[in-house]
Amino acid sequence: MDNIGVLEIFVRVSEARNFTAVGNQLGISSSAISKAISRLEERLQVRLFHRSTRIVTLTPEGILFLKRCRRILDEIEAAKNELSESQSLPYGKLKVSIPSIGVLFMPQFVKFSQQYPSIELEIDTTDSLVDLIEEGFDAVIRIGELTDSRLMARVLGSYKRILVGSPDYFLKAGIPEKPEDLIKHTCIMYRYKSTGKLDIWPTSQYSQILQTEWPTRMVTNTLEPLISCAENGLGIACIPDLAVRTQLTTGKLITVLNDFNHDMTTCRILWPSGKYLSPKLRVFIDFMVENLFKN
Repeated sequence: MDNIGVLEIFVRVSEARNFTAVGNQLGISSSAISKAISRLEERLQVRLFHRSTRIVTLTPEGILFLKRCRRILDEIEAAKNELSESQSLPYGKLKVSIPSIGVLFMPQFVKFSQQYPSIELEIDTTDSLVDLIEEGFDAVIRIGELTDSRLMARVLGSYKRILVGSPDYFLKAGIPEKPEDLIKHTCIMYRYKSTGKLDIWPTSQYSQILQTEWPTRMVTNTLEPLISCAENGLGIACIPDLAVRTQLTTGKLITVLNDFNHDMTTCRILWPSGKYLSPKLRVFIDFMVENLFKN
């Protein structure tokens, strides 16, 4: 078991890239962490980390060893979970990756935490593709089609990107009747953090005028300012419908060019196919399928 403890320290240092941070996590000194890693390197007769005054980084040998250690610790965790199947409440840490649109689902994550207080959620928000297996995630929530055969998936729901603006804006600028009319309007654009590319509006395929030619008033890489700008009459924005349900109901925003918009995006939860489905992961998947797209 002492050897297992050293492997856990090694994995934590690999993720945190800092001895002090891991020491704080485990309640021991950074020097004790450093000595444990040094003893492990001596035992293996290989250097696992490049050390500097600020961070530590894995050597090529360390990267290979990390993959094995994660598998070993996953098996140990699976064995523990098998023994605890009979417990009434699942428990333990659950590491999940969600896309940027996932911030809209925080009320459901809060509800899950309230229902399962013994599960510690660690949520990573990014639009970048993550390697679920190599980066140690228990599950990821992603939009689009499943392309990795190593993963299992369940559909959570779908949403549509719609073009919206405030009634005041359309009163002044007029309502576009076809995509080409957007050249006469001001547009509020969304830029993806992961790629740096602008979002392609679903109506652009029906227009002979390139989207790059549309007058742009503002570009943002988060949803909140996009919604705020549209509400305050700065122009037209393309926003997921589930993000503006309240504004559409109250009339603060109205949709345009619906006849030219056939967008539909599917959202899924993914997890490793070869990973033991622990109680904490099972209840998380079932909860998300049942609740994530519920009002």
